[in-house]
Order: sequence, then structure tokens, then C-alpha cells
Amino acid sequence: MHARIPTVEAEAVSVLSLRPVAATLGILLSILGVAMLAPAVVDFASRSGGQGAFVGASAITIFVGVLLWMTGRGAAARKLDLRQAFLLTSSVWLVLSVFAALPLVWGPSQLSFTAAMFESMSGLTTTGASVMSGLDSMSPGILLWRALLHWFGGIGIIAIAIAVLPVLSIGGMQLFRTESSDRSEKFLPRAGAIAKRLLVVYLALTAVCAMAYLAAGLGPFDAATIAMSTLSSGGFANSDQSITVFANPAVDYVAIGFMLLAALPFPLYVRAMSGDLRRLFTNPEVRLFLAIVAVFTLLSFVQQSTQGIASGETALRWALFTVASLISTTGFMAVDYTNWGATSDALFFVLMFIGGCTGSTSGGLKALRLAITAKAIRQHLKRISFRTGVFPLRYGGAPVTDDVVSSVLSFVFLYLLAFFLVGVGLNMMGLDLRTAFSAAIACLANVGPGLGPVVGPASNYGGLPDPALWLLTAAMMLGRLEILTVLVLFLPRFWVR
Repeated sequence: MHARIPTVEAEAVSVLSLRPVAATLGILLSILGVAMLAPAVVDFASRSGGQGAFVGASAITIFVGVLLWMTGRGAAARKLDLRQAFLLTSSVWLVLSVFAALPLVWGPSQLSFTAAMFESMSGLTTTGASVMSGLDSMSPGILLWRALLHWFGGIGIIAIAIAVLPVLSIGGMQLFRTESSDRSEKFLPRAGAIAKRLLVVYLALTAVCAMAYLAAGLGPFDAATIAMSTLSSGGFANSDQSITVFANPAVDYVAIGFMLLAALPFPLYVRAMSGDLRRLFTNPEVRLFLAIVAVFTLLSFVQQSTQGIASGETALRWALFTVASLISTTGFMAVDYTNWGATSDALFFVLMFIGGCTGSTSGGLKALRLAITAKAIRQHLKRISFRTGVFPLRYGGAPVTDDVVSSVLSFVFLYLLAFFLVGVGLNMMGLDLRTAFSAAIACLANVGPGLGPVVGPASNYGGLPDPALWLLTAAMMLGRLEILTVLVLFLPRFWVR
């Protein structure tokens, strides 16, 4: 007999086990179902009549959640492997958005499933793009539900940025692990302790933000819901006019402060709680982020002053609010900046790409990746000019390896490619170029409002055709999950080891 020669096809394969993923999804769905009871109570107390939709959606969501947990409960405590982590990261946002859309379909808003799915995905990804109008007369349960989706999405985003993406080495996030998570382990040795501290920080900042809004003159309901939208970098408001409905500079300044705080790395707040305040101010990504805010605020202020749009404190407040809203990807509106001309459009269009810091609730490319990209380009130019020279790339005093640089540049390329494809797709559906490409980056970067009268801050996405809404729903999820987390699921080799 001849010995069998092993081949690639003959190698044993390990089919991906879905039980741990199902168990975790079941737990999260059950939590979501229980959370639906809060808007039901609010609607019942206000006699708005919308509680039935939330109770029914809650029962179905909890039932499915428990069923999924029972299906995989034997694997619930098992540590997820790399493939299961990829699958869970993507499926959480998709599955939870489907069930979160149910109250919007059955409740007083009576949205179509397409519109409800867009709204719920926008909520959980903290994008803030909306298809809903008439918010000023909407039932309080619906308004609270939208804010809760933002708030839950925000803490989920922080958890993924700290616990999942660095392990998966997506877009240079392994460098963020070195900067934050590994060092945090010196004073918080267990992952569970880190998660608890992050939740405490998130809760505390939300509470302080709500109290600041109360002090600025908002009512308790507005203060609580808008605080949840602010700390999550979401942008859902309780009025079609967003923050402008209050016509209160104090509210604007509170929003500015907490939008910028939400765009900073949350692990640094955990370190600050342990007495290490210095790193909050010396972190290179934070300094770059604040420098970008200062430069764009100055440019917007000068433009308003020279073109007679506004002057003095008003121009400065509008400039700072708009820059903070866009770079933090919150999407609140204090003034309709789309009427300021082409120069303003160009400034704010660029700002939408940037985003906040890694480990924050913000979307966008992130300041960390921009810094690494700029340093990589500079290094390459030096190598061209001085071929015998050695130019190590460093960030924050530490060397950056080639695999990190490659990961960052690959991510930036895919990000820009996704933006281009979504923009072209929207344009082919009949949207003009300004609307199509601003909507593409607004949803991909999880900013919310785009530019122009169709999807600008003074309007919403309700007038777009269903295919455009589905494309933008996909863009929101793709951008929030850092693109590669989703794309890897389409590789056949992913499903077998």
C-alpha cells in the first residue's frame, strides 16, 4: 500500500461553533427587552398610549433572547476564539437593531420596517441620522427609546474598542492596546475590573452632563435624554430643530464641553480616577485632537466674521459648537451651518472624516490613525530622499512596527473606498453629488447630518428612497464596526479553520 500524501484539502477543518455567540446574543437581547419596559412606563404615566408597542416588543425580544441563551448556555462561559469574536461583534449590532426597531414599527411613530431599521441602527451605532419628523409632539416613550439606544450603543462601542478591536489588530488598534489597556492592567489587573470602572465613568459623566443641562435651564426629561445622546456622541434630540429649539447659549456651552469629553479616550478617565491625571493631558492623540478642534474653530470663526454671518461671542460659540459636534460625530445643531457657503461646506466635509480619539464613543477615522498615516508618509519621503538612512517610526515615544503601519494604511484605504462606493451608489439612486457624498460620510463616520437641504442638520433622511436607506444603514454598521470586522465574514475561509 502506498502512504497517503497529506494535502490541503485533506487537512482537518474546524467548523465555527455558534453556541457561544448565540448565548451571548441571548443575554444582550434579554437586556434590550427589559430596557424596553422603561419607555412603556413613561408612555403609561404620560397617557400617550404608546406603551402597548413597547410591552409587546419587550416580550418577543426577551423570549428570543432566552431561547438563544438556552441554545448555547453550555458554552456561555467558554472563552470566545478569534472567529467567534469577529462574528459576535458584527451580529450584535445587526440583531439588536432588528429587535430595537419593533417599537418604532408598532408604536405611535408607525414607521415602515425600512425606516425603523434605519432609525434603530442609527441609534445603536450612535450615528444620529434620523428619518423621523414631528419630534416635538412625539410620545415621550419613543424619545426616551431613541436616547436609550444611543446610550447603550455608546458603552458597547467603548467595550469593543478596548476589548475586541485591539485583539483583532484592526486598523492599528493593537497600538491602542499598548497605549491604554496594557498599561491599565498595572492598576486594574482584571478585565472585569476595567469594565466596571469604565461603566462607572460612563454613568458618572452622563449624570454630571444631565445635571449641567438642568442647571442651564432644561427640564428633567430633556436633560436626561439629551445627556444620553451627548455622552454617546449620538445626536438624537427631542425636537426637529435639535439644540436650536432651546435658544440658550448656556445649553450650547454644556453640549460643547461634554461632546468634547465624549470624544476623548475613556481609559484615560479610568486612569484619572486612580490619580493619574497627567496622562489625560500628555496623551499625544488627545493633544492632536484638541489641536484640530482649535484650528477648525479658528477657521470657522474667521469665515463667519469676514463674511458677515456672525461676529464676536456668537460667531465663536457657533464655530466651536459646530466643530465639536462634527469632530465628535455627535451631530447636534446649534445653527444651520449649511447656509454659510462653499468654504464652510469644504471645512466641515473634511471634519466629518476625522472623528474623535480611540477608546471614545466617537466615530470617524480617529486621530490616532491620522497621526500614524502622517508619520508613515513622512518616513517614506525621508527614505526616498536619503536611501541609506534609517528612520524609525515612533508614536508617543514608542516605536511603531511595520505591521501596525500596514494595518492603519489598509484601514484608511478601505475607509475611503467604502465612502466612495456608498457615495457613487447614492448618486446612482438619483441623489445629487453634494447630498450623496455628504450622506455617505455622515453615515460611514457616524456623524448623522450631512450637507445641503436634503440631509443637512435642518432636515432628515426621511425623504430618501428605501434602497438609499438600506445602503446607508449598512454604511452606519460598516463604519461603526471598523469595516474589516464585517468584511472578514465574507471570506469563505473564515467559516472553517
